[in-house]
Amino acid sequence: MKIAVDWLTNNFGDFFDLVRDSILWFLLKIDGFLHWIPWWLVLAAVFLAGWRIKKSISSGIVFALMLFCIGVFGLWGPMMSTLSLVLTSVFISLIIGIPLGILTAYSNRLESFMQPLLDGMQTMPSFVYLIPAIIFFSLGTVPAVFATTIYSVPPAIRLTNLAIRNVDKEMLEAAHAFGSTPWQILTKVEIPQALPTIMTGVNQTTMMAMAMVVIASMVGAKGLGEQVLIAINRIDIARGFEAGLSIVFMAIIIDRLTQGIAERFKIPE
Repeated sequence: MKIAVDWLTNNFGDFFDLVRDSILWFLLKIDGFLHWIPWWLVLAAVFLAGWRIKKSISSGIVFALMLFCIGVFGLWGPMMSTLSLVLTSVFISLIIGIPLGILTAYSNRLESFMQPLLDGMQTMPSFVYLIPAIIFFSLGTVPAVFATTIYSVPPAIRLTNLAIRNVDKEMLEAAHAFGSTPWQILTKVEIPQALPTIMTGVNQTTMMAMAMVVIASMVGAKGLGEQVLIAINRIDIARGFEAGLSIVFMAIIIDRLTQGIAERFKIPE
């Protein structure tokens, strides 16, 4: 294994530098934008999203109060840093996971190859993902994004594969009968029918990314995870409780909103 790692770092060092610079550029753009948005506008947007998506004004109020509490804790900046890390990781995971899930749905042989690989990715201790991240990208936010992406991409692949395979066969036969091309069948029949399950995959991918927040801080990621790590090192119960509760609040808000979006794509029976 050491020989393989040395060979990769020696022969593909420029490639890894390009990946690191690209991820860092994208992450900094998102982080800068999130820090630029006024806090009251974020609260208003979350309130409206909770109200309209969950169809309950009480949900919007609760979500806004959760964010307000994070601000009261003095953790608004770290929350935005954490959100930028999660959004970047989820974006990369979906770019990789959804197309790969579609390809897996079209090939039984590829599915047979991917299943044990995905099983291993989901059962591997999350700390292990930090090792290749550090080897290829050193310390900082980029290895945190890399490790989080590897950890969170399996649900996107699995659920996309499942969604495409479960599309009604009669609808596919009708599309074939009307002379639709494979691309038209994919974009106009399979993906619209599979969208609710794919959105569930987006939800699960986001939750997996949130689960890596504290672990990612061990390789230099900023945000709420870093606050938890500092609290552990200093045995600061209050600081750790506030940062941990802020992560819970973020996870609840993201989970409920993405679930609500997924439910909107469900086709009524």
